[in-house]
Amino acid sequence: MMKTLNDIYKRRVRLTDERQKHFVSDHPEMKGQIEKVKQTLLNPEKVVRSRTDSQVELFYRYYESTPVTNKYLCVVVKAAKNNAFIITSYFTDKVKKGEVIWPRK
Repeated sequence: MMKTLNDIYKRRVRLTDERQKHFVSDHPEMKGQIEKVKQTLLNPEKVVRSRTDSQVELFYRYYESTPVTNKYLCVVVKAAKNNAFIITSYFTDKVKKGEVIWPRK
């Protein structure tokens, strides 16, 4: 079953079962973290455009408490025209470099 989440840009972002299984299998600490994924899309601290694919946006939000201590959650969204979907999601120590597209300056 596919989930549809909303992001800060009021887009509907798809999360397929296949993608959710993928990021849980690659990052086991992501199991049960769907609420944090939703929060990060709706209320990110920063959104960075990927340096390798201009249609990919990395949503970051810092959490004091995660399964792997205090970390940023990164939700990676492919935002093609009228078709936004989550590629993966993972906890990380730092925000990747790239064009910051949120917050707007």
